[in-house]
Amino acid sequence: MILSILKGLLGIAVLIGISWAFSQNRKAINWSLVGKGVALQLVFAVLVLKVDVVADAFEWMSRAFVKVISFTQFGSEFLFKSFVTNTMENAVISFAFNVLPTIVFFSALSSILYYLGILQRLVFAFAWIMKRLMHLSGAESLAAAGNIFMGQTESPLLVRPYLDKMTKSEIMCLMSGGMATIAGGVLAAYINFLGGDDPVEQVLFAKHLLTASVMSAPAAIVAAKILVPETESFDQTMNISNDKVGSNFLETISNGTTDGLKLAINVGAMLLVFTALIYLGNYILKDGIGALTGLNEVIAQHTNYDGLSFQFIIGYAFAPIAFLMGISSDDIVLVGQLLGEKTILNEFYAYVTLGDMKSNNMFQHEKSIVMATYILCGFANFASIGIQIGGIGALAPSRKTLLSKLGLYALLGGTIACLFTASIVGMFYV
Repeated sequence: MILSILKGLLGIAVLIGISWAFSQNRKAINWSLVGKGVALQLVFAVLVLKVDVVADAFEWMSRAFVKVISFTQFGSEFLFKSFVTNTMENAVISFAFNVLPTIVFFSALSSILYYLGILQRLVFAFAWIMKRLMHLSGAESLAAAGNIFMGQTESPLLVRPYLDKMTKSEIMCLMSGGMATIAGGVLAAYINFLGGDDPVEQVLFAKHLLTASVMSAPAAIVAAKILVPETESFDQTMNISNDKVGSNFLETISNGTTDGLKLAINVGAMLLVFTALIYLGNYILKDGIGALTGLNEVIAQHTNYDGLSFQFIIGYAFAPIAFLMGISSDDIVLVGQLLGEKTILNEFYAYVTLGDMKSNNMFQHEKSIVMATYILCGFANFASIGIQIGGIGALAPSRKTLLSKLGLYALLGGTIACLFTASIVGMFYV
């Protein structure tokens, strides 16, 4: 336990050091805010992992979340049952007829909760806590809290009236928060990936994913405020935008379903293309370069990989980061590979890989699987830079230039935030 805490503290120190090294204004860093943000994450991790009452509450929420996911199956069976044959691969059936429909259903459900005002009340409660503890502006508090429940292009709708006047640091906080968290629809899909058909495993990973979503909000603030410290005056008011997702209940469901369908198709298309490109790249690396140079034999003899591949390269490239976070040396290359896949490709692809690694018993330690779950729980990848510039830029066209300038910083901030969360959870997970 003591060794885990020391490793976690080392990881946090390294991550703060990296943020400080890339900071745009080191002298302006508010170290009090940084300390409070890290403390808030530590307290939350202790409450969820070590305090029975809080742990039981999250267990209940996780069971409820998994139960809601199960309702999607009825709709999927009604729509797709006639297409399923004995010759189809189980993985294809699971993904096309279970995972993607879950995204559509949760998008519609989120729209309903927003229309009823339930989602806004949850967001406001979290925003109030962070504003009071960390002395943030009203807009960035709302945006950070919104990212817990909504996606990186939906959360800015909560602060739409403020976007044109938000400071550079506030915009950075908004973007980093979007990179560091995920949306409810895809979160439900990840539970299916990691939990499979086992209800106990589903509840376990639902709990970790929900915890990651909450913890990553203050983590993103910490990273953003080190990278781009606040140097301007800001608005303290905190009012959620009155933008509606529909003029009535039925239109709300329709709009949410349509948005979810677009997201599901986008996810399926991205996975298809990225998987094909990975196989193309690996063919060039392994059957081309590796075979001609003899590297395949060397790699196969000394590693768990069967030759030169994209996975081998990023696994060893990112392994030092995994080691500094407290991941066991037995699993650092696997976690390094996952971090690389998430950053270069996207977290959806990486979660698919994590699910495969888990089902094939590739990890030596369960703690590595749990920490990897937290590391991947965010939209921090290169494609998200374009998504944010387009999505937030459409709401505030005058800020597109600033959004473009902060894109890489937001990617770094979101990545560091996810690593923060994983390091802290690793300190207390035994």
